[in-house]
Amino acid sequence: MALFDLPLERLRDYLPERDEPADFDAFWKQTLEEASAHDLAPDFAPYDAPLSGVRVYDTTFAGWGGHPVRAWMLVPAGADGVPCVVQYIGYYGGRGLPIDHLSWTAAGFAALIVDTRGQGARNAHNPGATGDPHGGDFPEVPGVMTRGILSPEQYYYRRVFTDAVRAVEVAAAHPAVDATRIAVAGASQGGGIAQATAALQPKAAAALIDVPFLTHFRRAVQITDEEPYQELVRFLSAQPETEDEVFRTLSYFDGLNFAARGRVPALYSVALMDLVCPPSTVFAAHNHWAGPKDIEVWSWNGHEGGAGRQRMIQLRYLRELFSVG
Repeated sequence: MALFDLPLERLRDYLPERDEPADFDAFWKQTLEEASAHDLAPDFAPYDAPLSGVRVYDTTFAGWGGHPVRAWMLVPAGADGVPCVVQYIGYYGGRGLPIDHLSWTAAGFAALIVDTRGQGARNAHNPGATGDPHGGDFPEVPGVMTRGILSPEQYYYRRVFTDAVRAVEVAAAHPAVDATRIAVAGASQGGGIAQATAALQPKAAAALIDVPFLTHFRRAVQITDEEPYQELVRFLSAQPETEDEVFRTLSYFDGLNFAARGRVPALYSVALMDLVCPPSTVFAAHNHWAGPKDIEVWSWNGHEGGAGRQRMIQLRYLRELFSVG
């Protein structure tokens, strides 16, 4: 692992042109309007976790197409009117177990840990519980990056981003949560989802975006040999005649286009030795972010980024932003 991307002084000013379709806003407006036709139906079922100081709810709500999405809702015991963090998960991961997510509640926040549909069956450390009933009608590379990729309407991440936007409404609906103090958060895929959600969901008041995936697609596939971006490369190597269609679809889901619409305070992080989500793709999004922003730079780290150190920075950031403690 080594420094392989642009030098830091160039990264700080890296502002590539965005490939944005003319109907980007109309596409997402229609998508979310279609989703709103389904009753959100949040169900907070008390869960008997062997934990003290935190109430846990096995949560279900209606995501894209009315499909059931699972989540954990964690609330500090006795809390009322507290801020909440809606957390999205990295690639292949699921919501895991409540015990995996206690740092938020220990700091005085509620937390909604959202499953990613169709993922969470690869690693016992973070199992998922949400399927993806909707598939594509074209061959795909194993993984989810190419599922429905020849059509923005059919693309997998249309469903995921819609689930994520509706999850913020679920958090706002919990009686212990202050709906004016909700942050979205995630790392890698979760960071890309948080980035999109912060731009699409007016109820999101802040964004914590760590080493985001799903951002600056064309550069990413050109400079990294790592998964999951290589799923796109393998697809294009087998179906080269679809290149224009593929990148047209991806333009509706590119983090650069969401960043340009981000208005809430955002705290990014980037790792300069990250081979999975190259630093230039992260800085491109950060530099396009239209609202207040800051970025933590981890010079000697790979895709793990700042790990626990970054979480501590995030907690201090949110405590000040939301006047906690």
